[in-house]
Amino acid sequence: METLKNKPHVIVLGSNFAGLGSAQKIRQYTGDAVDITVVDRKDYLLFVPNIPADVFENRNPAIHQRMELREVLAHDQINFIQAEVNAIDVDSEVVHITPNERPGAAAVTLGYDYLVVALGNRLAFEDIEGFAEFGDSVSDLYLGEKLRQKLHFGGYKGGPIAIGSARFTQGDGAKGLEPYPGGSIPDALAACEGPPVELMMAAAHYLDETKQGDPSKITVFTPAELIAEDAGETVVKQLLDLATKMGFNYLNNTQDIKRITKDGIEFADGRSVEAELKIVFPNWKAHEFMRGLPISDSEGFVVTDLLMRNPKYKNVFAAGDAAAVTMPKLGAIGHQECEIVGLQIAKDVGRLSPEEADKPLQPVVYCLGDMGGGKAFYIRSNTWFGGDTAVLKMGRVPYMLKMQYQTLFMQLKGKVPAWGLDFAEMAVEHHIPK
Repeated sequence: METLKNKPHVIVLGSNFAGLGSAQKIRQYTGDAVDITVVDRKDYLLFVPNIPADVFENRNPAIHQRMELREVLAHDQINFIQAEVNAIDVDSEVVHITPNERPGAAAVTLGYDYLVVALGNRLAFEDIEGFAEFGDSVSDLYLGEKLRQKLHFGGYKGGPIAIGSARFTQGDGAKGLEPYPGGSIPDALAACEGPPVELMMAAAHYLDETKQGDPSKITVFTPAELIAEDAGETVVKQLLDLATKMGFNYLNNTQDIKRITKDGIEFADGRSVEAELKIVFPNWKAHEFMRGLPISDSEGFVVTDLLMRNPKYKNVFAAGDAAAVTMPKLGAIGHQECEIVGLQIAKDVGRLSPEEADKPLQPVVYCLGDMGGGKAFYIRSNTWFGGDTAVLKMGRVPYMLKMQYQTLFMQLKGKVPAWGLDFAEMAVEHHIPK
C-alpha cells in the first residue's frame, strides 16, 4: 500500500501503546503534512496493565482489556495493515511484510521516508524449562484467563505462591546516554518489576478474601540485588520494609530461573522455592529479524539518542520496548518517547521549530500498581537515571486513578490528555499524607 500523494510517508511498526501513541502524536504535530501507515500482526490494542486486576477480581481479561484499532486509526487518517513484519532494509528504506488476515498471503514491500520501530518485544517463555506445563503469568489475555480459571474455579488448592522474574538480557544500545546531569541509562537484570510487586500485593489480598492464607504463603523473587530497582533505592526500601512487616518472603540475586517444576522453581544460583502457583515474567527479547541490523544493538534493540532518533539513520526512530533506551520496559516511559517522536518528525517536515521540538528524553518511572481491596501504590521516581525525585504513595486514590486511566484511554481512543500525569501527581502527592 504505497501512498499516491506527494507527501513524506511515515511507517510505524507496531500498534500497541508505543505504536498507537507514536502514530497519533505524529498526526497531531504534523497535521496533514505526512501520510502515516501503521503495521501490526493484530488489529487491537492489548491493555496489559489491567490484566492482573481482572484475574484476581474474577473477570475475563479478554472481554475488558482490548481496544479495536481500525476505526481509531482511520479517524486520524492513518492507514492500517494487519501483517507480520519480516525484515527491515534501512539502506533501501523499505519494510518487508506479509499480510496475515488469512494464511497464504503474498509478501509485500513498503517504502518509507520515516520509520518508527514500536514493535515491542518477544516474551521468551520458551526459554524457561517447565513453564508450559507448570508456569503461569499475566502478560497476555490467554495467560491471564488461564490463571483466572485456576484461581477461581478449583485449580488452585491453596498452596504456596512464587512470583518473580527471569533474567533480562540487556543490549549495549544506551551506553553513554546521560538523561540527567551525571546520570545514565543503567543496566538492569529484570525488564520491569512493577508487575511482580503489584501481583504479590494483589495475591495477598486474594488469599485473605478467600480465607486461604496470608502473605507468608507468598515468595517474591528477583534476579537483581533489589526488586524493582528502577524505582530507586528510596522507594524500594519503603516497599521492602512494608513487605517484611506484612510477612512476605523475599529472595534476591537469584540470577535467573533455571526451571519450573510441579513443586516449585529452581534458580540459577542453586536455591529453590516450593510453590503450587508459579507466576513468572520471562526475559524480554528483541524480535529475531531485528538482530544484526545497522540500527540495532547487541541484543536487537534499536539504538537511539535521547531524541529517539537513530544516530546513523536519521529517518529511523524507535519508541517503547523496542528501543534500547527504554529501561525499564515501562508504558509511561514509552508514552514520553511517543511525544518526542511526534515532535521530531514535525520538525523535519517544517511544522515545528527546533526550539519547540528538541526536548530530549528525561525518563521518569510512573507506576500505578493494584494492591487488591480497592487500593493501589503510586510511584514517581527518576533517581535510577540520575534525577532527584522519589515518591511512593498508597491508598484508594491511586487505585481510582489506575482504573479511571483505562476508562479515559478507551473513551478517548488512546489520546490521553497531556495534563493526565500532572493531574495524577496533584491528586496523589498533594492529597495523601506522608
